[in-house]
Amino acid sequence: MEEAMSVLFRFLTSSLRWLMKAFGFFCLALALTWATLAIYYSNLPWPGLRIALAIVFAAFTIWAIWFSHRRRMSVMATLLFVGVVAWWIAIPPSHDRPWRQEVAVMPRAIIDGDNVHFTGVRDFDYRSRSDFTVRYQERDVQLSHLTGLDFYVAYFAEGPVGHTFVSFIFDNAEPMSISIETRPEVGEGFAPVASLFKQFELIYIVGSERDLVGVRTNHRHEPVYLYRLNTPAESARRLFLVYLNRINELADTPEFYHLLTNSCTINIIRYANAAGRQGRFDIRHLLNGLIDSYLYHSGRVDTTLPFEELRRRSLINEAAQAADGKSYFSELIRANLPTIPR
Repeated sequence: MEEAMSVLFRFLTSSLRWLMKAFGFFCLALALTWATLAIYYSNLPWPGLRIALAIVFAAFTIWAIWFSHRRRMSVMATLLFVGVVAWWIAIPPSHDRPWRQEVAVMPRAIIDGDNVHFTGVRDFDYRSRSDFTVRYQERDVQLSHLTGLDFYVAYFAEGPVGHTFVSFIFDNAEPMSISIETRPEVGEGFAPVASLFKQFELIYIVGSERDLVGVRTNHRHEPVYLYRLNTPAESARRLFLVYLNRINELADTPEFYHLLTNSCTINIIRYANAAGRQGRFDIRHLLNGLIDSYLYHSGRVDTTLPFEELRRRSLINEAAQAADGKSYFSELIRANLPTIPR
């Protein structure tokens, strides 16, 4: 019996030691991978130099930590890693870059009692995804006429990852859409890995649904789902004010977009929490292509229909294509949606 216990103890000790070594190796490998990518995606203007520095850093640190067997080399690799982290932290965001026209204007909101005056409201006329007439407007809305909130989920390709944004609903004006997005420069497109390394600034696009929804359904041909939330008017107004504050903060001080910490759905949930949302974190907040399932099972949308039926009826591409170019676009895309009391 004692011998068996001794064997078991040695086995457990050996297993624990192996697990600790494996965990340490994983952490080191993850840190070095991050630092290598941080160099590659750094603010150095010459791509060739960034690639060369990333390769040299990776090669040296791997050799120094796992093959040199000299403490001095490990210390040098550690100091080099710390230097890369400090360099990356010091890279500042900016409002002064050659922006693409779709994100060239930062919106701003001026609150005067019940009235909110927006500048930089996007309302482009699209002939294709890359051919459009640029038009930014000013709009006024009243907080007392804000009655509800609608939620959009759009997909580059249907799956666990998508793009989410909201529309605030007024009883005396067209809906006001606000979409939290990257702010790419001319010639740039969205890249998920790059978005983790300060490659894109952040923008809150304020615009008409004819623009923000229509460009996705009619020109990018993305599947777009529209869900009418059962959010009370007072809660929608609190959320709207949180958005307005963030819009103005961002107009004054630039920030970087980050796929995991400063992106569309993560910020929507964060602002809903600030406005009084009750609920825990859910993995579908990150895997936001599944967020409609979260909305359904948390009771925030119409649950009188089975979820698959609700989702099928919430796909608005056909209605949006039929409404293309019409002034009452917002009414038409909602015509066949399941209704909820507000």
